Amino acid sequence: MFKKKVSIPVAILMTIAGALITFFSVSWLAPKNPEYEPTVTASPVNTCDRVNMVRLNGYQFIRPLLFAEIPCEAEKLLPVKSAVVDIINSYKSSGTISGASVYLRELSQGNWVSIGEQDTYNPGSLLKVPELITFMKMNEKKPGLLDKKILYSVPLQLKKQAFFLSKSIEVGKTYAIRDLLYYMIAYSDNNATMLLNQMMDLAIFKKLFTDLGLPEPNMTKNDIPIGVKEYSLFMRALYNATYLNIGDSEYCTELLIHRDFNQGLLNGLPGEVKVAHKFGEARDRDGISANFSESGIIYVGSSPYLLTVMIRGKNNVALPPVISMISRKVFEMISRA
Repeated sequence: MFKKKVSIPVAILMTIAGALITFFSVSWLAPKNPEYEPTVTASPVNTCDRVNMVRLNGYQFIRPLLFAEIPCEAEKLLPVKSAVVDIINSYKSSGTISGASVYLRELSQGNWVSIGEQDTYNPGSLLKVPELITFMKMNEKKPGLLDKKILYSVPLQLKKQAFFLSKSIEVGKTYAIRDLLYYMIAYSDNNATMLLNQMMDLAIFKKLFTDLGLPEPNMTKNDIPIGVKEYSLFMRALYNATYLNIGDSEYCTELLIHRDFNQGLLNGLPGEVKVAHKFGEARDRDGISANFSESGIIYVGSSPYLLTVMIRGKNNVALPPVISMISRKVFEMISRA
C-alpha cells in the first residue's frame, strides 16, 4: 500500500489546531482559581454628558417634550457663580439680607448654575405667571374666554399690603379678561388678580405644576413655597413654547416685557436690553422676614439667558438693589464671554 503524503503547510495547520484544542479543553475543564480570574471593569459613566428629557404625560400615543435637562452645572459659568456668591456674602455681612438663591441658565445652550437651589421662598406675585398660563390654557378649552367682560363692582379686600404699587383697575368699570391679565402682569395689580382668582380653574392651575414636575400646590394655604430652579420652569416653558402653543407663549412673554417695575433686574442692565420678567414680594409665615424675588429672560443678542433671584431680609425696600447688583454682574460677565 502506498501512503499518501501530507504537505508541510497542512501538517503545520493540523499541529496548531491540535494545540489550540488541547489548550481550550484544559482551560475549560480545569478548576477555576478566583485569584487568576480576569477582572472586567465598566468604563465610568459621566452623567454630566447625558441630557435628560422631561416629557408631558397623560396622552395615549405621544409624550410631548417639555425640557431637555443637563444634570450638572456648567464649568464655563462657575466664574459667574463665584462672583455672585461674593456679592451675596457681602450683603449678608452688612445685614441687608439673611439669605439668597440664584438660578442662571443660558437658554440657547442649556448651560446653568445655581446657588441655594434647595431653599424655598414665598414667591408672592411671581405666582401671577402660572396664573397667566392657566388662563391661556382655559382659553384653549373655551376659545373667546379672554374677551369675556367682567364688572369690577365693589372694592376687594386684599389680604396683603404691597410695597411696590403701580396702576390698578377702577371700581365701577368693566374689563375684558385679557385686560385684567395685562393689569395683573404689567402692573402687578392685586385687584385685577383677585377678580381673576374668582374665575380661575384651580384644577388647571394645579395640573400646570404637576405637569412641570412640581408638587401640587396646597390652595388652602396663603403661600406656595418654591425654589429658584423650580420657579424657573414656568419661564422656560414660555420661552420654549412647550406647554402653551407658540402664539400664546409669545403673547404671555410679550406681557412680561411690558412690566413697569425697574428696581430689580432692569436696574442693573443697559436701557436698550429687553427683559421679560416678573417680581414678587411677600413675608415669611413668621411675619418678620421679607421675601423679594424676580425672574426674567434677558435678551442679549443671540444668547438670551434666564436669571431667577430670591432673597430674604428684614426690609422689602432694601432687597431690590441686591437683585440689581447681581443682575449687573451677571450681564457684564455673560455679555463679554
